[in-house]
Amino acid sequence: MPDGTAGTAGDGGAPVEDAHAGETETPGQDDGKVRRKQQRPLWKELPILIGVALILALLIKSFLVQAFSIPSDSMQNTLQRGDRVLVDKLTPWFGSKPQRGEVVVFHDPGGWLDEDTKQQNAVQKVLSFIGLMPSADEQDLIKRVIAVGGDTVECKGDNEPVVVNGKSLRESGHIFPGNTPCGDKPFGPITVPKGRIWVMGDHRQDSMDSRWHQNIDGGTVSEDEVVGRAIVVAWPLDRWSTLPVPGTFDQPGLNAAAAAAPPALGLAGALPLVLWRRRRLVGKAERQG
Repeated sequence: MPDGTAGTAGDGGAPVEDAHAGETETPGQDDGKVRRKQQRPLWKELPILIGVALILALLIKSFLVQAFSIPSDSMQNTLQRGDRVLVDKLTPWFGSKPQRGEVVVFHDPGGWLDEDTKQQNAVQKVLSFIGLMPSADEQDLIKRVIAVGGDTVECKGDNEPVVVNGKSLRESGHIFPGNTPCGDKPFGPITVPKGRIWVMGDHRQDSMDSRWHQNIDGGTVSEDEVVGRAIVVAWPLDRWSTLPVPGTFDQPGLNAAAAAAPPALGLAGALPLVLWRRRRLVGKAERQG
């Protein structure tokens, strides 16, 4: 008779053997082996962590924010020599354009910078490349946007204000104390081409800005040269502050030139309809006569 030992289907009734028979297993022994296999020495993990940190820093510098050092006094008192500012590089990726009153960093349009740049050592160059330290050899400038494409800007000199689209700017809140808006270099009227901006430093009598480079593209800067908007003074800590747009750039009527465009376009669109209706009425009157 069968002895009561069942076999698996198709094995001819052979008994199932336990491959681990006779082995003694200590509870938790396998878990300990897994944990030991998963743990890596710190010296192996450290290069990976550093590599990830560097990649993240490079991505942040390229697409989000970048630190810049202020090398001159041309933006006093808003910015002091040696300040570190953070520049927003993200919003331009979504179509944001420079606006009046913003402080922007832009590449040298050509011939604006002629002074020798300070040399950096190898470590400083690496830190500058990944955005952890402001670069000393990038040919960038920082100024305030005064007028944008389509605006007409002028300043007659002495104590006269800067005028944009017929509106006088009240700049006492941000230009350097004791400075005049353009007493050292009157200009205009100048119509800023589309896609370009007119920039000036807040320290007007110590800023080689658009006024002084009218022989190069009329003194205007291409929007494509703009790196981004300076949004905050990050260093030194006792000077931490944001960089908002002064209220005078929000005054009613400053966009008068742009606001006139829709009515003009509407008039141009309505004119053919009016002429067609007039011809129709004249023809109808002639037939009835």
